Amino acid sequence: MSKKKPNILMRLWRWFRSPSRIAVGTIIVLSFIGGILSWVGFNYGLEQTNTEQFCSGCHTNDAYPEYLHSVHYQTRTGVGASCPDCHVPHEFGPKMWRKMVAAKEVYAHYMGLTDTLEKFNARRPHMAENEWARMKANNSQECRNCHKMDRMDFSQQKTVAQKMHKFAQENGKTCIDCHKGIAHNLPDMSKVAPGWLQGAEVEPAESKDKK
Repeated sequence: MSKKKPNILMRLWRWFRSPSRIAVGTIIVLSFIGGILSWVGFNYGLEQTNTEQFCSGCHTNDAYPEYLHSVHYQTRTGVGASCPDCHVPHEFGPKMWRKMVAAKEVYAHYMGLTDTLEKFNARRPHMAENEWARMKANNSQECRNCHKMDRMDFSQQKTVAQKMHKFAQENGKTCIDCHKGIAHNLPDMSKVAPGWLQGAEVEPAESKDKK
């Protein structure tokens, strides 16, 4: 009687346990090529989701038109900031975390929670507060990638800007405390306390009157 051949799974197991040099080389080469293709694909996908075209795919009727009329889009010098410049951190770790959180926002859009202007505006306070909290937590990193307070020439600013920037430095304030609604319409702010007042050492009005 001829000896029964082991099944294909057993043969593969034996091959992996005692592969030839050619097999080992093949696995290494294929793994290397697969790694390169995976990394290229990953970065390509990352870049494609970091474009205005990608963002406007969902925000055509709400946030994107607002941005087109903002100082961050059209400027005197032509230097502007796009959606990912403000909403996506540059650092790899925070960027990946932001992408995962943003997946929920994409899900909400396609589930019909924010797919119309009316629905978007109804959730605008909640979404704005989340974004303000995110920027507050990272000290407005996306703003400071371009606007560095320690490089500002206060003498070239208007008087009120000089005072507020000096106040911010002395009281540990960050950009988003004052600069809300730069690129998008603000929600109802009647119940939102001014950010520059929170935790700041503001001289009481009474003491000013006594001077």
